[in-house]
Amino acid sequence: MTENLGELTITRELPAAPDAVFRAYVEPEQFVRFWGPVGTHVELDTVTIEPRVGGRYDSTMIIDATGDEYPMRAEITGIRPGELIALVEESVGLRSTMTFKDLGDGRTEVVLHQTEVPAMYCGPEARAGLDSSFDRLVEHLAARR
Repeated sequence: MTENLGELTITRELPAAPDAVFRAYVEPEQFVRFWGPVGTHVELDTVTIEPRVGGRYDSTMIIDATGDEYPMRAEITGIRPGELIALVEESVGLRSTMTFKDLGDGRTEVVLHQTEVPAMYCGPEARAGLDSSFDRLVEHLAARR
């Protein structure tokens, strides 16, 4: 496996209730509107989300400028509607857990915690990419209000 595995945690406040945030992550039609950093997109026909333990969580991110494709193939290892989504990415073993906490007034705190993170995904560029994806999610959720 990969050496120098790390850990990453990002906490963000989102402008929607936990159930709405959860649906954005499990409904392919919403997922494609925010997944990936600015300058990327995901085609709907590349997305498979089976919201159950053992279900698929697959997509292909495409770099807009080059057309380069980056598939993500993951298995859902934990899921509680409106509360939690946990995944393991098959190619690198990266484990991600997203927890959703109701802050009231239609707001949610989401905490993304990743373990077994390969060194190439621990740098500032990777974190900036995740932050950018969260920014896109904030815009998506705000537009749906």
